Amino acid sequence: MPLRSLRSPRSSRSGTVPRDAVHHPLFARCYARISTAAETRAGMGGVRERLLAGLSGRVIEIGAGNGLNFAHYPGTVAEVVAIEPERVLRKSAVEAALRAEVPVDVVPGVAEALPVKSEAFDAAVLSLVLCSVRDVPRALGEVRRVLRPGGEVRFFEHGRGGGRVMGVTQRALDRTVWPALNGGCHLSRDPVAALRDAGFEVGPYRRTLMPQKGPRLPTSYCVTGVAWRPGAAGEAG
Repeated sequence: MPLRSLRSPRSSRSGTVPRDAVHHPLFARCYARISTAAETRAGMGGVRERLLAGLSGRVIEIGAGNGLNFAHYPGTVAEVVAIEPERVLRKSAVEAALRAEVPVDVVPGVAEALPVKSEAFDAAVLSLVLCSVRDVPRALGEVRRVLRPGGEVRFFEHGRGGGRVMGVTQRALDRTVWPALNGGCHLSRDPVAALRDAGFEVGPYRRTLMPQKGPRLPTSYCVTGVAWRPGAAGEAG
């Protein structure tokens, strides 16, 4: 699908988003290697399979990374529009899209200004992305805008957890070296609270540890779940 058919009048009024608004080439290469190994070693492939099971219609994936979700979309999905701002990761995502069993269109863009029309999607996928967006409320406002009323959000995110000592550690790392070394990632955000604050109806969710065995790391505290955009048909987001 050509990019021009996806653009929203709102995003064009606010200015053109540079094709490489996010550029972390060293982190992107490290992340690509680590995430690919984690598919089997840490059981991430199974997490992705469960996250995406049962989706259908048109889906937008925010922050698609190197495209590891693409192989797990069920055949009931008509199309995936995958937004990825980082050039190195986007190149890998394009290669993964060519191997996917469902149509996947990889598009440059940022979560805070999605280059797509309002109410154009049946579902949105947030997979390890809210930790690194620059403006979480604005990004989730965009997700709400592009979903049809009643549209579904599937989310798998890491964030705060582990008690008082781990919480202090996460916040200290967020204030110092962690975001700079890890592509803007933050450790102490609360994705469930952020979804609620953005006006989504949060459904069932499950907190898990990744990896399930071994030492507890600042990145270990994950949550998987579903949320919905409320509202009657035709209501603006």
